[in-house]
Amino acid sequence: MEKKSVVSRQRLKRRARRVARRVLPFVASLFLATPLAAPIARTQAATPKTAVRRVVAPVLTKEAMYTQRLQDLYQELGVAQQGLRYEVFEKAMTGYLNLEEEGKLNNDKQLLTVVDFGLPSTEKRLWVLDLAAKQVKFHTLVAHGHNSGENMATNFSNENESNMSSLGFYVTKGEYTGKHGRSLKLQGVDEGYNTNALSRSVVMHGADYVSEDFIKQYGRLGRSLGCPALPMDEKDAIIEAVNGGTCLFLNGPDQQYSSKYLNEDIAINRLLDSTQMI
Repeated sequence: MEKKSVVSRQRLKRRARRVARRVLPFVASLFLATPLAAPIARTQAATPKTAVRRVVAPVLTKEAMYTQRLQDLYQELGVAQQGLRYEVFEKAMTGYLNLEEEGKLNNDKQLLTVVDFGLPSTEKRLWVLDLAAKQVKFHTLVAHGHNSGENMATNFSNENESNMSSLGFYVTKGEYTGKHGRSLKLQGVDEGYNTNALSRSVVMHGADYVSEDFIKQYGRLGRSLGCPALPMDEKDAIIEAVNGGTCLFLNGPDQQYSSKYLNEDIAINRLLDSTQMI
């Protein structure tokens, strides 16, 4: 009886082991396939987080900063409403800054005179700009040379006895009294375009033919022998203001005109490095 009981127990153990061998791989596979950490990870991932966006300020190039400064000055002067085109103003300022860099201008007078011969003589096409005060000191009529054209100036020359206006950058010199009364000498600095100004006696002076009355009678201003002639009632004040080392720029419709003073790199560095108020 005891022997039979022992045999029965052994059979049960063997059967249990067989069952265990069959079931264990299945249980193990279930255990390994169950991602115990996944629910936690998914729960954490599902929790929304506030995204922090870093705003990076755009870095302006020196060229962009220069353009912005000029545009701001142009707006502050209010010359657009007076007919001074931005492209002419930009050229004039570029030359002014180049001349300033070369030490050719009087730093005590931050004045820039712009004449735009791209406009008819019947329009006020001369501006005297106070760059420090950001104000227009004068805005008035100005005549061109006799052989440069009728109402519009289309021809320009640096030659003696051409009786034409000469384009480009000038530096004002000293005053003298001549046949037109109080006059101002002009030194042309653009080689090949206006460097004969002194020998040609191209000066700033007043003339009776520069007036609204003359325009009403003849439909245009009178013309000079090449000088930028001014209204008689304004010439003294203008000459007094701009004499002694200020910049004058005569612009005109000449596609061939070029100047070493239109170097934008020099102008950019001069303006951005300057401690002055421009």
